[in-house]
Amino acid sequence: MRLGGVDIPASHHLSGHSDGDAVCHAVTDALLGASGLGDIGALFPDTDPANKGRDSIEMLQLACGRLRDAGFRVVNVDVTVIAEQPKIGPYRAAIVAKLAAALGVEPTQVSIKGKTNEGMGWIGRGEGLACIAVAAIDGG
Repeated sequence: MRLGGVDIPASHHLSGHSDGDAVCHAVTDALLGASGLGDIGALFPDTDPANKGRDSIEMLQLACGRLRDAGFRVVNVDVTVIAEQPKIGPYRAAIVAKLAAALGVEPTQVSIKGKTNEGMGWIGRGEGLACIAVAAIDGG
């Protein structure tokens, strides 16, 4: 399973038109939304064959370029992964480093944490996970 650009050993994987990296997708959407520049589906539609299997870190970098071109800069990003598995803690530093590099910020400007759903609902049954990302930007 790839989360935040880091491959994590897991019994399940995320499916998607791109590489299925839910963390990168959530961060990309948070940045595009904060800047008023659309969303990941508009920028990288799943109807475009070029996006099939695409690296989500690359997509995040391209979205950041769009923000910079519009006069914005990333101040910080906070991500919560809600999943029973995998546990985020052992991979936190690697994910923070990957995201910070893609965003062009210092690792201290990126936060990622994991929460479980305490066994409840589709997340608790291990049928998927959810990512919530909040981004602060400046400029424009």
